[in-house]
Amino acid sequence: MMNSKGNAWSEKMAQSYMKSNPDLYERWSHEYGVIFKAMERLWRRTGNRMYFNYIQRNIDKNINESGKIVRGYQVEEFKVDAINSGKALFALFEITGDIRYKKVILTLADQLRIQPRTKEGVFWHKLVYPYQIFLDGFYMWAPFYAEYAEKFNESTIFDDIANQIIVAATHTKDVNTGLHYQAWDEKKEIFWCNKQTGCSHSFWSRTNGWFSMAMIDVLDFFPETHVKRNKIVEIFKNQIEGLIKVQDPGTGLWYQVLDKGDRKENYLETSGSNMFIYSIAKGIRKGYLNKSLLTVLNKAYNGLLTHMVETDDSGMISIKGTCKSASLGDAPHKDSTFEYYVSEPAVADDIKGIGTFILASNEVELLA
Repeated sequence: MMNSKGNAWSEKMAQSYMKSNPDLYERWSHEYGVIFKAMERLWRRTGNRMYFNYIQRNIDKNINESGKIVRGYQVEEFKVDAINSGKALFALFEITGDIRYKKVILTLADQLRIQPRTKEGVFWHKLVYPYQIFLDGFYMWAPFYAEYAEKFNESTIFDDIANQIIVAATHTKDVNTGLHYQAWDEKKEIFWCNKQTGCSHSFWSRTNGWFSMAMIDVLDFFPETHVKRNKIVEIFKNQIEGLIKVQDPGTGLWYQVLDKGDRKENYLETSGSNMFIYSIAKGIRKGYLNKSLLTVLNKAYNGLLTHMVETDDSGMISIKGTCKSASLGDAPHKDSTFEYYVSEPAVADDIKGIGTFILASNEVELLA
């Protein structure tokens, strides 16, 4: 493990968050899963056990002695978001050997085996969103399923993951920009979709971020010889090319609606920017992206630190500018238009902004 620099932003943010949020267990949450993954990455890089202990203590309070999740998980809801916190369990089981962690891993994998799908084999986002693919969900389930496939030697799962990424990318990609729409309705009927294409109407920053992080993380586990591995790399690289074209030239960040930076109602959005920084940094580190993109990366990260990150007199770190939520379909105004996305407020210290900032900073620091 690499030793961390004492002034690393990843650790400063993580330690600020742990100090103000020692308890992270009142529900089984995809948002908590982002924090847990960030803490795991810090533990693996620095060797500092406090990050591992933070994960373990909070996970343990939501798993009973028989290895069941006790708060906020119902398999019958078939929410792919529910898978995300399961990523932390691989490290817990690896280090402790506690069978409870393995039981939860198997429970979540079993959900994916029976998850409802479109005709082309892509998971519904959840049961109450029938026939609908949301790119957000790929980060929640795909890296977990890929790690499960590797750890438990179920190689056919890689075929399934690759097919789902390829099909979803095909349906949601805009060929003119290289950007992706948030969601696609197989029936082409839901009120938020384009009735000709089935896609939602706008390029939301965070959904593109979730998808890029999903692909770069999935590749950590995919066999080098897998016939569709290079196709995933191609989709990832094409998306990054599209994102670079809409990077704000002034700040280096990205807008809430990616291709509408000239609209005054639009705003620079932190969580998506974090995710793109993470994806570009990791893509460079892993050799998927050219090192010439370091210029793009440095501009983005410096812009993030300049415009979105603040430190108070006590040394606590705060990060502003994260869209609180932008779901589709559960209310009539959530219609995927530009007006809807920019109406959702940007807030300070949202957990998604904090977790992805730690992940992004850790990747930047690995390149240093």
